[in-house]
Amino acid sequence: MLLATPALAAERLDATPRTAVISAFPPEMVALEAATTGKVEHVAVGTRFITGELEGRPVVLFLSGVSMVNAAMITQAALDRFAVSRIVFSGVAGGADPDLEVGDVVAPERWAQSSEMAYARAVPGGFAPTTGLTAGLPSYEMMYPRAVTVHRDPAVAEERLWFPVDPALLDLARTTVEGLSLQRCVASLCLSKSPRVVVGGAGASGPVFVDNAAFRQYAHATFGARVLDMESAAVAQAAYVNGVPFIAFRSLSDLAGGDPADNQFPIFVRLAADNSATVVRAFVKALP
Repeated sequence: MLLATPALAAERLDATPRTAVISAFPPEMVALEAATTGKVEHVAVGTRFITGELEGRPVVLFLSGVSMVNAAMITQAALDRFAVSRIVFSGVAGGADPDLEVGDVVAPERWAQSSEMAYARAVPGGFAPTTGLTAGLPSYEMMYPRAVTVHRDPAVAEERLWFPVDPALLDLARTTVEGLSLQRCVASLCLSKSPRVVVGGAGASGPVFVDNAAFRQYAHATFGARVLDMESAAVAQAAYVNGVPFIAFRSLSDLAGGDPADNQFPIFVRLAADNSATVVRAFVKALP
């Protein structure tokens, strides 16, 4: 029999059922932490976890860190140490859907890992992927999308391309935050259109900051991706395996290579982060 030793067991830091509100890096969390009351700081695995109330609802706020491994690791650490009843991610992303603009906030209904790939060997006339290793989707040159193997039961392996958002949370988003008024200007620079909230469609994540028009087009055509980020699918996978409801709100800081000139992330990251926080605050306030 294998038992967890005390040195390996996670210490429970708080017993109150809470909504986990996650962002990847500090600019995405500023507005949310400022709006949280009754804050208590806990520290574990090199991470600050802030418990308190956001819009009158008990929450635990924390940064996942940037990219997939950090996001999965810190999400699991939170699930092990807090009584997390649901997960809400708030952050920025690159836009892959040509119908979306910088500043828009998207809540996809499913997430894929768009950089989970089998790199195929070159053969005359193209590439030959290894049999049984691909998900049957079109490749990006030598790179063929793969599903991810997960276990919710040690005896049952699942091959999953998509990780779903909780349907009840998605329905709540549709009835509470679509149509919400969002910020349009940063300093003296204003967007050409007022941003909007869009619920539904697909999101895609990978350990890559995408600023490439060709890959942006591929991700939208192949995965139906409306947004491209570096964490959400990893958090969605952790939530799925642990049986915890999950939703992510991502505001477009740039167009992932589809920008009219240079990438707009340095200019609009704070506006996008604040728009996502605005939507998440309204969403959390509406939680039962």
